[in-house]
Amino acid sequence: MTDPMSDYLTRLRNAIKANHRVVEIPASNLKKEMTRVLYEKGYILKYKFEPTANNQGVIKIALKYNAQTKQSAITSLKRVSTPGLRKYSAANAVPRVLNGLGIAIVTTSKGVMTDKEARQHGVGGEILCFVA
Repeated sequence: MTDPMSDYLTRLRNAIKANHRVVEIPASNLKKEMTRVLYEKGYILKYKFEPTANNQGVIKIALKYNAQTKQSAITSLKRVSTPGLRKYSAANAVPRVLNGLGIAIVTTSKGVMTDKEARQHGVGGEILCFVA
């Protein structure tokens, strides 16, 4: 696999389209941090890391849906920085998603955070994805 982040986002998108409650994703430290950000911002219900025999582990993510409309909390996931074309942003030029209604997940020298947190800390970095 050449792009584990795209695989992560695609598994989430496919699970949402199929109305699954739980999705399992092979773990890595970056994927754990992205999942933590999604949980803190209220896009997923909860998550759990489970070690496996090959020491890689699995992240189990419980997806969040509206009780009445059965619509997912995540309406769109878009990969921004790809292995062939990395997308970096300076601290003062971190993009806003849907005029502040969505988030951009950014990996910085201070860790993985949202676009708003990156602007507050005054750090830029690689823009991984847009979530709305």
